[in-house]
Amino acid sequence: MDTDDLSQETYDAIIITAEKFHHDLTLQFGILASDCKTDDIFLDVCESLIKEWLTEWDLEEAMLDIFYDDIPNIKDFKKTLDKILSKIESVRKIPIEKRKFEIC
Repeated sequence: MDTDDLSQETYDAIIITAEKFHHDLTLQFGILASDCKTDDIFLDVCESLIKEWLTEWDLEEAMLDIFYDDIPNIKDFKKTLDKILSKIESVRKIPIEKRKFEIC
């Protein structure tokens, strides 16, 4: 799927929040969308990746792979990831049939 196929709620929670922080982070999530078939799968994949970044990886090393020339402050990055996780949780509370999708 393309990021344009995401619900407006999911797009705002992940893509817009990431973009407000750093464009390179947005690119990471945008790439994930191409491997997802549904809005909920995209939420699951993003949530898993964020949790992996926060718990299993050396976050500073991960940041070198995520951000190209302009590496942000690690505390600000963690805050943004926590914010996205919180927004994912909020989106999950909205039944899929009540989420807004762009009509082509």
